[in-house]
Amino acid sequence: MANLIEEQAEQSKFVFILDQLNTHKSEALVRLVAQLNGDKQDLGVKGRSGILKSMVTRMAYLELGRGLGEQQFLKVRLMFTPKHCSWLNPVEGWLSGLQKRVLKTGSFISTAALTERVIDYANYHNKHLARAIQWGKTKKKQIKKLIKRTKRLASKLTG
Repeated sequence: MANLIEEQAEQSKFVFILDQLNTHKSEALVRLVAQLNGDKQDLGVKGRSGILKSMVTRMAYLELGRGLGEQQFLKVRLMFTPKHCSWLNPVEGWLSGLQKRVLKTGSFISTAALTERVIDYANYHNKHLARAIQWGKTKKKQIKKLIKRTKRLASKLTG
C-alpha cells in the first residue's frame, strides 16, 4: 500500500476496497494508515486500549477515520465489503473472465475497438454462459461443464 501511494504521489486521496480478512484490520495496517494520514495521536495498545484494542475498533478507524478529531478523511481510507458477500463472487468471476479472455489476449487499435470487444464479450456471455444463480454447493459435474464452456468461449474470442 505504501509503495502504491508513493508511486501515485500526485493523487491526493486513496480509497482501498478490501474484504474482511483479519490481515486487513491488523495493527500494522492501522499504524501505516495513521502514518500516511499524518495522524500522530496515540493509537493505544493492541488487545487492550484505544483504536488498536480490537479488530472492530481498528476497522472503524480504517474505514471511517474515527479518531481523527472531526472524522476527516485525509489521504488514505479503507472500505470493507460486507461479511459473507458471496454475491460478489459472480461479479469477480465475470471480470476475471473478461480479463483472461479479452483484455489479456487482445490487441486494440482504439478505445472504440476495445469497447466493441467488451460489449461482444458481455453479449456472448449473457447468451451462452449466464445462468440464474442457485446458491448452494457446486457439484464436480457442474464445474466440469463450466470449464468446457469456458474453453469454447476462449477459443471463439481468441480466434
